Amino acid sequence: MTRREFAGGALALTAKSYAQIRGANERMRVGAIGCGGQGMAHLTTLAKMRETDKLDVIAVCDVFDKNSARGAQATGARIVKDYRRVLDDKDVDYVLIATPEHWHCRMTLDAASAGKHIYCEKPMTHTTEEAKKVVAKIQASGVKMQVGVQGMSDDSYSAANRYVKQDALGKVVLAQIDYSRNHVGDFWAYWIDQDARPGENLDWKAWLGPAPKRPWDAARFFRWRHYWDYSGGIATDLFVHRVTRIIKALDLQFPEYAMGAGGKFEFTSSAAEIPDTLNILLDYPGGLTVQLISSQANARPVQHVLRGHKATLEFTDKGFTITPEKLFEKEARAIEHVKTGGEQLDLHHRNLIAAIRTNAPLNCDAMLGYYGVVACIMGNESYRRRRYMKWDAAKQHMHPA
Repeated sequence: MTRREFAGGALALTAKSYAQIRGANERMRVGAIGCGGQGMAHLTTLAKMRETDKLDVIAVCDVFDKNSARGAQATGARIVKDYRRVLDDKDVDYVLIATPEHWHCRMTLDAASAGKHIYCEKPMTHTTEEAKKVVAKIQASGVKMQVGVQGMSDDSYSAANRYVKQDALGKVVLAQIDYSRNHVGDFWAYWIDQDARPGENLDWKAWLGPAPKRPWDAARFFRWRHYWDYSGGIATDLFVHRVTRIIKALDLQFPEYAMGAGGKFEFTSSAAEIPDTLNILLDYPGGLTVQLISSQANARPVQHVLRGHKATLEFTDKGFTITPEKLFEKEARAIEHVKTGGEQLDLHHRNLIAAIRTNAPLNCDAMLGYYGVVACIMGNESYRRRRYMKWDAAKQHMHPA
């Protein structure tokens, strides 16, 4: 399925979708599943949008009582213990899913079955097979789904795509982008709340959900990004933001091959299973390599560029520039694009609301989310297996090359 086919199928179901929401002049009602760090960032943003965007958060849900209490305090919403009861609420128009990755697929499928529109944090799913199921479900249900790659609400990437299609760069042969950070002591070592008491104020079994069953482990709960059971590490937490930009700018779909390299190079005593340094190379059909660069032990950035035969496009804080290669200075031209929008939660929610109310195009729909998941998971699998990975386009399945 291509993104265009997905959009066409979803368009045929918009009447059903509209029947599930209130009129454009009535208030939008949101149910939130997950009130941890990123969930609270959403909730505080949504609370500020209450009057300007005619929006109310009416229910919050989290397996840890302290988290749900914070969510309720920030929004005035009622607390719901079981996320399925949020989906049962006929007053909820769309749900925010801000949970660890291993829950994204199940909650999204359940939300779509309940006729709820969806904002799901990135990555859209934990595996490529889950992503395939989500796309099929969203298309069949007709609900709107926004994937939480907030950078897609920056117009730089759709604008870059127009210039690429106009041949302003010539043949693009290499795209390069990074997402690096630095830490002292350990990376992603989030604070562990000693007040967490499974069986009293925390439902550990519910949190594990579809993941392998394990005895209570505070590190796994509070530092879940360290563990493969719940996270894809750098690839799905950071690279998904970057590779989705490149996919959008170059109108890409699925990579043909992927290679991942890296390891625990600096934080060797960390309990983390995931690497602190990861690099991924993705070869796309038609001849193009996308290079993703990251380390959690050095924050120096690299240029974010599309390297074309005639010119180079560099993304900047202000938008992007296009600079001709010296050999083609008479043929190509210098261009500067000043962006509108940005990597902001409120813009991404507003885009979803506009999609629900007026059928506006989504900035990061399920199909774009699928392309990003495949790119990141193929890189991870290559790293973990120490094998070159290939994508079977016909079966939409990856395997060692």
